[in-house]
Amino acid sequence: MLTMTAFPITSAPWGDATLYTLRNAQGMRVTISDLGATMVNWFAPDRSGRMADVLLGWNEQAQYRDNSCYFGSVVGRWANRIRDGRFTLDGVDYQVDQNQGQTHLHGGHTGFHHRRWHAKTEGDTLHLSLVSPEGDAGFPGTLHTEVSYRLDDEGTLLLDYCAVSDAATPVNLTSHAYFNLNGGEAGIGDHLIQIDADEYLKIDSVSIPVEQVDVAGSAFDFRQPAPIGTRLDWPDGQLALASGFDHCYCLNGEANRLRPVATVYDPTSGRELTVATSERGLQFYTGNFLDGVAGRRDYRSHDGFCLEAQAYPDQVNGADAERAILRPGEMYRQQTSYRLGVRR
Repeated sequence: MLTMTAFPITSAPWGDATLYTLRNAQGMRVTISDLGATMVNWFAPDRSGRMADVLLGWNEQAQYRDNSCYFGSVVGRWANRIRDGRFTLDGVDYQVDQNQGQTHLHGGHTGFHHRRWHAKTEGDTLHLSLVSPEGDAGFPGTLHTEVSYRLDDEGTLLLDYCAVSDAATPVNLTSHAYFNLNGGEAGIGDHLIQIDADEYLKIDSVSIPVEQVDVAGSAFDFRQPAPIGTRLDWPDGQLALASGFDHCYCLNGEANRLRPVATVYDPTSGRELTVATSERGLQFYTGNFLDGVAGRRDYRSHDGFCLEAQAYPDQVNGADAERAILRPGEMYRQQTSYRLGVRR
């Protein structure tokens, strides 16, 4: 059960946007902008009580207008990839934005991460809403989306998503927060990760899933905790294709129910991140293309990791396509939480 903090949400101008701050009894601070519904900072204590920002991000607010790395943003209307930016729905062929070669990625050229969301605070909850019109990035239907953020006193940040549409349309939303539990003092190589999944999706040369396979005996087996850096060094063709991990895990447990699915522990700081979600997929990404990105410091590859709860990539072109379609009269719902604690 979530124990909700009594600290009020504060707001302040942030360039041409607004920055909202959530606090809890541990002294944690999470800052979220209405630009892209973006998690900008998360200050959390280590085992000695020292606070550090565990999120990667940009130096200046203006950089979030482009946010080519998707730092901290909510991405949609389709997170991850659609092959050739094409799908067929109810007998109609659709062509959506192709913004990664021929592939559709994270909502296209003007995805949700570029938009100014409407913000409303209600007690300890920040509500952010957005209207995506018919034809937006090529998608059918007018989509009304809301994501809310709540921070409790145990260090759990709960993201609650909902959406409705006036016409059938694919919907797949996620948070693209990059974490580094040592506060950015080093890379993530010594972070230990555990993912509750027996299978993952193998990809082709353009990162589209081609097969669901068992993790056993591979670099992708994180059913027991293992260091990220050691696994990145495995001679695995799938790692070579993506320059690291950028693969979707087929999560165990019952979808549509919030359950723990992954844990990451940093032995240096003692910080531990636990992810829970109602989604069936979890994209594990190790910041493979951060080299040369001038964020809060000059980032390098594998300086941060993402755990993006979502539908399967390119699911709209697969056997389970209907599970990714939102129809009039239905509501898209997703809950994902990130809990930060400390091992003593």
